[in-house]
Amino acid sequence: AAGMAAPTMEERKACWGARDEFWQCLDSHGDDAAKCEKLRRAFESRCPQQWVKHFDKRRDFLKYKKMLETEGYRPPEAAGKS
Repeated sequence: AAGMAAPTMEERKACWGARDEFWQCLDSHGDDAAKCEKLRRAFESRCPQQWVKHFDKRRDFLKYKKMLETEGYRPPEAAGKS
């Protein structure tokens, strides 16, 4: 595979579609990745590897942001060691 080649519009749409389906699955299963394995594989096969990494980070960020909005900000030392 030509790693760095820019995806075509169709490829981008396929990637985003796969990502959205995977994320919807995670949302409806409380982030139980095991229940969404098939969609995860589709997501990984339709998206460039760098995008998968980026979207995973983005989802974590969005979840964190949502948590802050619903639970309010807690200073790091109050959150306990992870």
